[in-house]
Amino acid sequence: MDFQTSQSAQASHSSQSSGEPRPAHMFQVDLRGLVDLLSHHLYSSPKVYLRELLQNAVDAITARRAEEPGAPARVRLFADGGTLRVEDTGVGLTESDVHELLATIGRSSKRAEGLREARSDFLGQFGIGLLACFVVAERIRVVSRSARTPEAPPVEWTARDDGSYTVRTLPDSARPEPGTTVHLQARAGAGEWLTERRVLALARDFGSLLPYDVRVGEEAVTDLPAPWDRAYPSPAARRVALARHCHEVFGFTPLDAIGLDVPLAGIRGVAYVLPSAVSPAQRAGHRVHLKGMLLTERAEQLLPDWAFFVRCVLDTDSLRPTASRESLYEDETLAAVREALGERIRSWLTSLAAGDPERLEAFLSVHFLGVKSLARHDAEMLRTMLPWLPFETTDGRLSLEEFARRHPVVHFTRTVEEYRQVAPIASAQGVGVVNGGYTYDSELVEALPSVRPGTVVAELDADTVTAHLDSVDPAEELALSGFLAAARARLDPLGCDVVLRAFHPLSVPALHLDDRSARHEQARAEAEEQADDLWAGILGSLRGGAPRARLVLNHLNPLIRRIGSLGDPELIGTATESLYGQALLMAQRPLRPADSALLNRAFIGLLEWATHSDTDATGDGHR
Repeated sequence: MDFQTSQSAQASHSSQSSGEPRPAHMFQVDLRGLVDLLSHHLYSSPKVYLRELLQNAVDAITARRAEEPGAPARVRLFADGGTLRVEDTGVGLTESDVHELLATIGRSSKRAEGLREARSDFLGQFGIGLLACFVVAERIRVVSRSARTPEAPPVEWTARDDGSYTVRTLPDSARPEPGTTVHLQARAGAGEWLTERRVLALARDFGSLLPYDVRVGEEAVTDLPAPWDRAYPSPAARRVALARHCHEVFGFTPLDAIGLDVPLAGIRGVAYVLPSAVSPAQRAGHRVHLKGMLLTERAEQLLPDWAFFVRCVLDTDSLRPTASRESLYEDETLAAVREALGERIRSWLTSLAAGDPERLEAFLSVHFLGVKSLARHDAEMLRTMLPWLPFETTDGRLSLEEFARRHPVVHFTRTVEEYRQVAPIASAQGVGVVNGGYTYDSELVEALPSVRPGTVVAELDADTVTAHLDSVDPAEELALSGFLAAARARLDPLGCDVVLRAFHPLSVPALHLDDRSARHEQARAEAEEQADDLWAGILGSLRGGAPRARLVLNHLNPLIRRIGSLGDPELIGTATESLYGQALLMAQRPLRPADSALLNRAFIGLLEWATHSDTDATGDGHR
């Protein structure tokens, strides 16, 4: 988009002297359309107008101090609800600067002579910054005097939201000292943005870390040095002060504060550890200041994804803002900063593990998931955290380090369902099992040998569990062959076998075991039954040889012994269905429609059997 005015208009301005009437000229741009673009598409809120004014003032002071290190550095804002006046002691402008920088909207003020070489020290663009003010103002008047050319008279540039502007020179008395004053006149309905209360709140939010003296009326805006750069009498006093700062900024009291000093990247700041658990998918909002000016409160890509348990406040002079200067531009510099900040947080965790186990345990009780996410990609972090990260195991809640010391083989399951199936039985048989069904846990268990050489890790499946259960004496199993045949016939339509074993605890009558391949085959068979001929043929071709699920009956359980002595095949089938349903419920497995129907059928069947007596007075047969 070309915001430039005509060269003839600029020449006309330059030829006129002070005091002569100045004709109004028009920006060669649809100013109303541009203001709509700024307010509805580029900027998130009208409040950014004040940030743009502060940026212009700070840039002007920076430019002057580059040539006059001892020059005054003040910004003053005066608001009354209808107007706003912003005064700075910056480098100022001559009439030719005005034509170059103000009449040519959209070009950076750093195009002026002497400013190009210091571009990295500036925050914004003067022209586009003034245009942002039209979001709240109907008229903008700029009075400026150059420090670089002190003999030049003050110059005035006045623009309206209809796109017209005038430029003229003024008597020396209009601006005796170098610097710039910007006057805003509120547009209809925007007066609230120019009240002293609102201006002070916005100025403190945007400019509390600016390096110069900024005031709204008599109220100070800047608060330097930043809380993380101040000297404190003790580490405890520092933690208290930073906790207070965190509560003021984010509204929570942190578990801890982590320094984020990365000099090579021009980063200074602090990361606050959240006091409660949050979802890893939740997008974090960090506060980023660019050379002291607040850039955004919602920087999401500042830290690695695994560091979702902290919120940051930092100041930088190296990161690149987007066009709206409300977020960060994704580039190589941001990627390097993200890695460096992640390393700072990683170092903090390591130092806690080495010297402050109580604070580490308090942290892990809340944010173990974030540390697990980091440890699965970082062998050194996994090695450091092994004694601390908690896992659900058949021995209770333990670290992998402690669990591996107790068991020669670290068995694990990949799902919570599998763990619930086997945990009670495996524990009774002396087999240690880790529940790997939670986020990241199975990956960490599998990585254990890489950081703990000699550790044997094995996935626990149905065959392994069955192999650890005691076989029944062949003669006793042969005597129960009729019972087992009736039980297998009843469960065969459900894709489940029946086996007899002896195991502890005695209180468990039956155990339902399957694995993922068995469940996949079961799901395929069900889909095949419900599909049309074409789709059923396709699914049939996918039929595999996966082992079927099995119901393991406990020969040591008294109930199983009594059921095994029954002679009625129908009653044996009903009892077997009841045991199958109870085993599914104990494993907390989701029930398929067929399983629910089986449970209802078995329940009704047992009730019918229990309510019939051996001598039915009506003459009906007994069950």
